[in-house]
Amino acid sequence: MLDSYKVSSYGYSLPSKLIASHPTKNKDDSRVLVYNRKTNIITHTLFKNIFDFFPEKCAVVLNDTKVVKARIFGKKQSGGKVELLLNSPLQRNLFSVYIKGKVSVGIKLFFDNNLIALVIELKEDGSRVVEFYQNRKILQAHQLFDLLEKIGHIPLPPYIKREDSKQDSEDYQSVFAQKRGAVAAPTASLHFSEEKFEELKNRFETKILTLHVGAGTFKPVTCEDIQEHKMHSEYYNIDAQTRELLDSTKPVLAVGTTVTRTIEYYAREKKSEGYCDLFLHPQNSPIRVNYLLTNFHLPKSTLIMLVASFVGIKKTMELYKEAVEKEYRFFSYGDAMLII
Repeated sequence: MLDSYKVSSYGYSLPSKLIASHPTKNKDDSRVLVYNRKTNIITHTLFKNIFDFFPEKCAVVLNDTKVVKARIFGKKQSGGKVELLLNSPLQRNLFSVYIKGKVSVGIKLFFDNNLIALVIELKEDGSRVVEFYQNRKILQAHQLFDLLEKIGHIPLPPYIKREDSKQDSEDYQSVFAQKRGAVAAPTASLHFSEEKFEELKNRFETKILTLHVGAGTFKPVTCEDIQEHKMHSEYYNIDAQTRELLDSTKPVLAVGTTVTRTIEYYAREKKSEGYCDLFLHPQNSPIRVNYLLTNFHLPKSTLIMLVASFVGIKKTMELYKEAVEKEYRFFSYGDAMLII
């Protein structure tokens, strides 16, 4: 029997062939599973038809975060190879990162273009706090992002078992990405082509917010009682126009889980900027977002629990079972689900 409090209830069997390692050649050819909660009807369609299913009078909210080339390869002082994944900027020119391999406080890591990372602190969650230097000068976030654009790699998710390519610099970025800071793409956004984005703006009220997706988005829930899970925190900002929409009663369709969590955090805290650590699940369901466009998510992840916050654990697992049986493509480069 499914128990929405138990992490084991959110598990499902997924054939590895359904994990998408590349996007569809044509964005409009992505498949969409549409679930109508009022009629309890499932419809299978293509993304080119998506606006036929958007509720007519809703406003659509998107995340304009831009993925940085956050993965870099270098060497330790000992000469051994090292891989570093940027997570997020912190205060005082410090950065949260993940480092493959054992490191200690005070050690220096060396990368291309005279980039050096000095390890400042080891966190219990496995992340590390570092300072970045180039030619003896401490780097601020915008300076580091500029340098990563030259020497870094697109941080493909861990379930994509291949090296990043030049094409990923375009594919793993939404067409409306503007503000640098994410280390993972808001993947529901990847389905929009330039043409589809223009059509969206012409047909629906469209608003933007920013949430810089961190590596914590891939962090699994390891405790059996999901209420004990410590949610990761990510920086967000909501401009005045979007806040005006959110403070109104107009129905909102969120493009992605990142938009959903940001809106729901704002609905609870009324803060236009800060760090969002909201964990949505069936016992903490949305109070402002009405409809959701999202991809298919990892088993036992906070993201599949967010989906369950809209439709419940039983229906979520039924929808995922249907998607597996119909051989939908899963995860970041995969197909989509629309909940209306």
